[in-house]
Formats: sequence, C-alpha cells, structure tokens
Amino acid sequence: MSETVSMLLFVALPYAAIALAIVATIIRWRIAPFTISSLSSQLLESKKLFWGSIPFHWGIILILTGHLFVLFLPSTVDWWNGVPIRLYALEITGVALAVWALFGLVMLTYRRLSSAKIRVVTKPMDYVVLALLFIQIVSGLWVAIGLRFGAAWATGVVVPYIWSLLVFQPEPGLISPFPLVLQIHVVAFWAFLAIFPFTRLVHLITFPGLYTTRPWQKVVANVPNSEVR
Repeated sequence: MSETVSMLLFVALPYAAIALAIVATIIRWRIAPFTISSLSSQLLESKKLFWGSIPFHWGIILILTGHLFVLFLPSTVDWWNGVPIRLYALEITGVALAVWALFGLVMLTYRRLSSAKIRVVTKPMDYVVLALLFIQIVSGLWVAIGLRFGAAWATGVVVPYIWSLLVFQPEPGLISPFPLVLQIHVVAFWAFLAIFPFTRLVHLITFPGLYTTRPWQKVVANVPNSEVR
C-alpha cells in the first residue's frame, strides 16, 4: 500500500469520520430532535424482529464493551492472554458473541428483504448500515479465526494506532503492513462512524443504558372514556 493511500485511509478518513460523527449528531439533535428515533417497525412484523434484534444488539454491545476494555486496559488484556487457557477462553467467547451477532444481523436483513411491508419503510441508508455491519462482523471473525495473531494484534497494533490518532500524532504505518482483512476491518469502522449521524442508529446516543432493558413498544388506544364499552 502506498503512503498516500495509507494516509487517506488511516489518517484522513478517521479524523473526517470523528468530526462528522460529532458535528452532524449535534446538529441533528438540535435542529431535528424528533428524528432521533429507531423508527420501530415492530407493528409491521414482530417474530423475525425478535429473533434478529435480541442476538444482534446484545452481541454487538458485548463485543464493543470488550473492544473498549482492550483500548483502555491493554496491559490487563496482555496479562490475561499470557496464560493459554485464558487466551482460548477469551477468543472462544469473542467468536461466540460475533456469531451470535451475525445470526441476528442475518435475520434482520432477511426480514427487510422478505417482508413487503418492511421494504416499503426501508431506506437506502438502512441497507448501507447492514452492509457495513456485515463487513465489520465477518472481517472480525476472519481475524479471530483465520489469523492466529489476532489477539496480540489488538493490544500491540490497534491500541497504539487509536491512541496515536487521539493525541494527534497519527501513525498509519502501524496498520498498513498488515493483511487486507485487518485493514478492511479498520476502514469499515471509520466508514460506519462517518454515516452514523445520518442513520436511525443515532438513537443509541440518547439513553444507551436504558435501551437494552426498556420494554418492547406498547400500543395504547387513544379512546375517550365515554366511548369505551
């Protein structure tokens, strides 16, 4: 990979994505707050939604939590991985969660493609989101299963790379020498971050802690008491 391409993908794109995610989300929140919604289609179809939404959301949330743990406590992760049985346990858990999330994503995609009612309310951006999420999960699984240095790569390469961006001393050379699947995993994340403010997923920034425990959508008939029999 040329130095120019490396700078574009691993420096310019991340900074543009971060800036766009912050600025566009704030603008949307201030100008059009009522658009920050998941726009639930549960009323149109609920069975496939249940089997897709639960595995996907919980799988992704737990995987992201693990990524954040690696980012802020890399030495602890290295210590944990120093014992083979613990390393295997961590990798098996990560793969299981990714497969769980992938199952949910496939169900959600199938739901949108197979239901005429859902297709009517589906926007092009929904398909873009599904495609990027699919790339993210599959490439992550590929790294975990196909590349045996996957766990060490996270703490030894990704963490220093992310922090180099955060302290404004970017080091794209940390990523560019690695296999294409690793680069795709990183680029897909920045691409997803860039489009995040323009998707229905932006509702996750409101009350992310309550989102996973809130009850499912309830429909209440707005009928005056005098008309109720």
